[in-house]
Amino acid sequence: MKEIVLDTETTGIEVKEGHRIVEIGCIELENQIPTSKKFHCLLNPERKVSEKAFEVHGYSDEFLSSQKKFSDICDDFLNFIRDKKLIIHNAKFDISHLNNELSLIGKGKIDNNNIIDTLELARNKFPGMQISLDALCKRFRIDNSRRKKHNALIDCELLSKVYVNLIDQKEPTLDFKPIVKDKIKIDVNNIKYNKKIIYPTEHELKNHKDYLKSKFNKNFFN
Repeated sequence: MKEIVLDTETTGIEVKEGHRIVEIGCIELENQIPTSKKFHCLLNPERKVSEKAFEVHGYSDEFLSSQKKFSDICDDFLNFIRDKKLIIHNAKFDISHLNNELSLIGKGKIDNNNIIDTLELARNKFPGMQISLDALCKRFRIDNSRRKKHNALIDCELLSKVYVNLIDQKEPTLDFKPIVKDKIKIDVNNIKYNKKIIYPTEHELKNHKDYLKSKFNKNFFN
């Protein structure tokens, strides 16, 4: 099963305010393991980057003005993600911007039924707790020290590891036997999984307790 971990950076938050995409990053997964296939591009948004967005990703107007436009890379991007599930953290944001870019050049929208939102997975798995990408990296002991600024490709690499933990799949260490008849055989008895024990902090326990208390009161009085 092939999936695509996807992230974007933009000139600002709201599409309705005319904000555009400045970066797209994608990493292909096969059975939750990254392949060598990646898609990455920086884009000329044809408008100014907001101050808040510049603080997040650091891409200046001058730097982006020399990059390709979305119309130049659209077909390559669509071919890369075609017929694959999209893994996105806060999918509503990224998909709204991608669909806006597609509509501006007369292309059809991305199908929402083909998306897995890791923000929703995390919200269901850890109710009442912090579920930003940085918070989840900390929870799953994933090194995010390279994330000085938001970068679509780095964020995809981190999210691919977060995703595996959210769905309770651990990356296996495989012992390969010699190739026979051009096929790789795997000794399933020697597949080892690195399991992590995650202990909640006192702050997280308090948040969870408050969440359960508020949910109980709401259900009780309704």
